[in-house]
Amino acid sequence: MARTLESYRRCSYATLEASQPAKDTQSSYHEYLKLKAEAEALQQTQRNLLGEELEHLGAKELDQLEHQLDVSLKQIRSTKTQLMRDQLSDLQNKEDLLLETNKALRRKLEEVNATLQSSCEAREKNVAYNCNPTQQEEFFQPLRCDSTLHICYNPSVTNQTNAAENANGIIPGWMLDF
Repeated sequence: MARTLESYRRCSYATLEASQPAKDTQSSYHEYLKLKAEAEALQQTQRNLLGEELEHLGAKELDQLEHQLDVSLKQIRSTKTQLMRDQLSDLQNKEDLLLETNKALRRKLEEVNATLQSSCEAREKNVAYNCNPTQQEEFFQPLRCDSTLHICYNPSVTNQTNAAENANGIIPGWMLDF
């Protein structure tokens, strides 16, 4: 009897299992059709949003499409504005950081310059004056030249020139000779 019941169970459950794949296949096929129709509807909506295939739409559907585009445009602008604000805030923070860094570098430069200047001053006090200037120092020395200009110099006129310069005070004597 136990064997008979066991055989019965195997056979009855085997028929149930065999009928179950048919139900799964049928439900899967219905789900496939449903998803395929939804995908086609989404593609049609996308084409409509892109401005394609609008001929078959009525006035009410066009109004809905326009409203949907307006809402989407507002959301896009809002997102863009928020992104720009975030970028502006980041840039302001970077600017503040760079300004602080710049100030710190200026202070450090001033300290280094002050240190160099004080060390140069101390060196000048400790070093005796050098009578033979270096090549660089000679370059910056003022020119030493005679303040009187002598064109066609005639030594016999020199005494007359000095007298004319003293009398006039403005025009050099060598200009009066001509």
